[in-house]
This record gives sequence, C-alpha cells and structure tokens, in this order.
Amino acid sequence: MEAISSSKHLIITTLLIIVASSFSFTTEATEKPYQQASTVFIKTSCSSTTYPRLCFASLVKHAESIQNDRLQLTCTALNVTLAAAKSTSAMISTMAKKQGMKPREVAAMQDCVEVLSDSVDELRRSIAELGNLKTSNFEMTMSDVQTWVSAALTDESTCTDGFQQQSEDAVNEDDKSAVRVRVVQTAQLTSNALALINRLASSRG
Repeated sequence: MEAISSSKHLIITTLLIIVASSFSFTTEATEKPYQQASTVFIKTSCSSTTYPRLCFASLVKHAESIQNDRLQLTCTALNVTLAAAKSTSAMISTMAKKQGMKPREVAAMQDCVEVLSDSVDELRRSIAELGNLKTSNFEMTMSDVQTWVSAALTDESTCTDGFQQQSEDAVNEDDKSAVRVRVVQTAQLTSNALALINRLASSRG
C-alpha cells in the first residue's frame, strides 16, 4: 500500500510540474508580443524627436512600465532626463573639487553647476505637474510643463556655452571634453522629452 501511495504521489507531483511548466510557457508566450508592441510604440514615438536613437535607447529599458501609454512615456522621458541632469551636475561638482584646480577653473564649473541646478528644479516641477494632469486642467498643465522644460533646455545650453567661453584657457581639454559630452547628452535628452511633451499636448488639441 505504501509503495502504491508513493507511486501515486510521484505521478501527481510530476503532473503538477508539467502543468506549471505549461502555464509558465503560455504566460511567457503571451507577454512577448505585448512587450514587442510596447517597443514598437516607443520606437515610433521617438521617431518624432530630434535624437531618435538616444530617445529609444534611453526608454526601451522601461518598456514594461511604459506599455502603450503616451503619458507614461512622457513622464518616463522626463525622469530619465532628470536623472541625467542630476548625475551631470554631481560629476561637475566633483571635478570642481579636484586638487590643483585653479580659481578660474572652479568658477567656470560652479557656474555650470548653478544653471544645471535650475534645470533640475524645472524638470522636477514638470514631473510633479504631469502627476496631477486631468482632463479639466490639461491645457494649462501642458502649457506650464512645456515652459519649464524649455527653460531647462535653455539652462543646459547656457551651461555648455558659458563653460566653453569662460574656460577657454582655464580648464584642461580632458575636463572640458568630459563636461561638454555629459551636458550635451543631457540637453539632447531634454530636447527629446520636450518633443514628446509637445506631441502629448497636441494629442488633445
């Protein structure tokens, strides 16, 4: 009896494993086309931006949360841009504290950090405002967000231009190049986010 019971238990366990495996495979199979649809949605949306490749590369990793939601896509683009702006500002602040930096070098970097700080604040306000977006306040909210993100982009351009002018003879080429690459990429992300914001704004225009 014990042998029969043990055998029956083994058969039931095996059947459960097979059923579980089948269910897992089915779920995986149904999720894949959905993820592909989200990826296509992101790629199509990014095609209208100034830097589509950067747009797609920065957002495709968030495809699962974005799905096919235009508002979620825009919010994600802003959050990615905010993270880049904060990271760039922190990098420049660290560089300004390096030993052996001349006062003019430090001043050039601090000026850049200051305008990037304004950019970070404007991006944060935009994200918070989109979080309160409703049908009743759609036009006013989108107008505010467009204004703030445009201002953030201007600040980032000011950082690039000002840093270049003030640091002509003050900052070594390696540091200058590192700052320029990071700030330019942040500005490109901001430009892409603004394009997606404009498209969201026009979707109900």
